Amino acid sequence: MDWQIEHEVSDDMSSWNHGFVQTRLVKYLPEEDRFTTNMEVSLDISSLDLTKFDLKAKEELKPDVCLYPAQRRGLCKPRDILKMSEMPLLAIEILSPRQGMDDILAKFQVYFALGIKSCWLVVPAIEVITVYSAVDNFKSFDKGDQEVVDEVLNVRIPVGKIFS
Repeated sequence: MDWQIEHEVSDDMSSWNHGFVQTRLVKYLPEEDRFTTNMEVSLDISSLDLTKFDLKAKEELKPDVCLYPAQRRGLCKPRDILKMSEMPLLAIEILSPRQGMDDILAKFQVYFALGIKSCWLVVPAIEVITVYSAVDNFKSFDKGDQEVVDEVLNVRIPVGKIFS
């Protein structure tokens, strides 16, 4: 099979690496009895005054991966939830080829203002995961580390499994 890399301009932030890493994160994030994961959940941010944040979004943000408390699990109902007012414990953003760091950090400011406990920035191009417990408090993990460690949520996942 012949693979081609396309460089067309698009508003869509997804890419092969983005989707691959997103799938791996969902696979390896612990659920056990403590958590449940979800992808691309729209978070309702309309109650927050966004004028102090340099953010384009007005009413919702959509993290690539969210980690919720376990009690959120299994709540499929005939009438779906289009925007979550309940915030996740963890919001994960995967840097896409056409996305800037400033955009992600602006989102993290909003996430922390909404009460989200931890944020991860995943950069597939250089195989790095940075765990933020606040916008100015973070630690980075790469393939030289065995695990990504989120001390706030007591979550550990193997770095090598996310990128390989």
